[in-house]
Amino acid sequence: MEKQQNQVALPLRPHTILGVCEAVGEDFGFNPVLLRVPFAAAVLWSPTMTLAIYFALGAVVLASRLLFPRAKSASVRSEAPTLSSANEQSQLAKAA
Repeated sequence: MEKQQNQVALPLRPHTILGVCEAVGEDFGFNPVLLRVPFAAAVLWSPTMTLAIYFALGAVVLASRLLFPRAKSASVRSEAPTLSSANEQSQLAKAA
């Protein structure tokens, strides 16, 4: 599954509500739509219970992210060239 490349925090993205389903999908490796659809259907059946479960799941996700922060992978850090390496590459291209 391909991860998103934008670095905006989950709750601040315009297409999510707190980002709970997306965070759970990201952590367990499945498409968050597979969790969003049952939540949407459950809202029709019992809105109060569904919202309570959603916010409880959100608290669990928040606690897990605060207690066990993920280190940035080396591949993400190496993809963004630094300013000095970009300058060095342009100077090498001019010299060649």
